[in-house]
Amino acid sequence: MHRAAFAWAGLAGSYEAVRVPPADLGAALAELRQGRILGANLSLPHKEAALPYLDSLTAAARAIGAVNTIIYREGKLLGDNTDAPGFLAALADVGVSPDGAAVVLGAGGAARAAVWALRSPLGSQGRQVFVVNRTRAKAERLTADLGGLAADLPEIRWAEVGLIVNASSAGLSAPDQSPLPDFDFSPLPKSALIYDMVYKPADTRLMRDARAAGLRAENGLGMLAHQARLAFLAWTGVDVPVRVFLDALHAAQVVSPLPSPEAEHV
Repeated sequence: MHRAAFAWAGLAGSYEAVRVPPADLGAALAELRQGRILGANLSLPHKEAALPYLDSLTAAARAIGAVNTIIYREGKLLGDNTDAPGFLAALADVGVSPDGAAVVLGAGGAARAAVWALRSPLGSQGRQVFVVNRTRAKAERLTADLGGLAADLPEIRWAEVGLIVNASSAGLSAPDQSPLPDFDFSPLPKSALIYDMVYKPADTRLMRDARAAGLRAENGLGMLAHQARLAFLAWTGVDVPVRVFLDALHAAQVVSPLPSPEAEHV
């Protein structure tokens, strides 16, 4: 995606994948301070471990407690989390209304990004957000930090829910796995959207079940592209159309070893 963005922008730059063992994270981030690199993205297990090495954090990164983008600025490193605004931009692309409650499945880093986004001024501060997780205590810790309400499935008034977000890894490694197996979608409004942050495979069981019930369903490809667009903008100052990133993903048939949003099973 980023190589395609450099080409579109006419910039002489490159984006390379570098494997950094956890023990070498500090040294790798120190290298960024030399000013030869505009910044970096982080994948697991570095998104939280990097925080002590950074000079400052954006409001999103501080609240979510994880960084996926580092920006070099005059010898200092700024940590950002573009997953949250990227998620909201992806929802906007598919016309999600701010009306109705939202249900977030999972309580890991991706879920924290989703809850923060939905409840922040960037999203809809009036929206009720329920967090459902296999370990309820972890959902309660998330909502204590970011707001919303930890809940079990039977506690939710589904007729009032306009959005379900899968921020767990269910369906990531097993296409027939769902975070909501045998779930009855019929009480949801027909305008509700099921948004699965998983993008590989592109069509998950959760999405198929939702469509079979007559509901809209989208995967996380749009979020992946938007979070990359925002990172590229932070590094270069150039706002490349999201279509450039999406076209690059489709050209690669989404089979390159791109990291999925960090998540955990519900």
